[in-house]
Amino acid sequence: MTFTCRQCGKCCMFLGDYIAIEEQLGPFEFLCESVSTGTPFRATIDQDKRDLFQNREFPDKNPSACRFLRPDGSLIRCTIHRDSPAQCKYYRCETLRISDKTGKYLGYITGTLALHSTDPDLRKVWEEFEGMRPADDSVAENMIAGFLEGKGYRTT
Repeated sequence: MTFTCRQCGKCCMFLGDYIAIEEQLGPFEFLCESVSTGTPFRATIDQDKRDLFQNREFPDKNPSACRFLRPDGSLIRCTIHRDSPAQCKYYRCETLRISDKTGKYLGYITGTLALHSTDPDLRKVWEEFEGMRPADDSVAENMIAGFLEGKGYRTT
């Protein structure tokens, strides 16, 4: 399945410690390190996001967020998307969180439309969905919350 980023920023809001800026080489160029792997990389702010990057208010208000994250209307964008490290490029987010009727967290759906849960009842319901799932991922994605809510689950 093709993963489509929703540019909500949730995945990067707590990654401020995972990408370290070692040195600023110019207004839009940085030497960085992917802290989890110890891999150095050079990051250049994407040409089309340089105006966004100049907004220093967002990182100041969100110190745990990745230093390269910036708001753009209702979206939160990575300003170094082209140069982002592998840990960023391969990350797949939670697109839907699932709870029972009491609000107890049971699992989540990723951007690849896969269920991550150890709850046997939820897994059984998910198997039912998979048996009727449309081939078109965008159609399937639009059905998931309604299907689960129809089975008594809460989704956020």
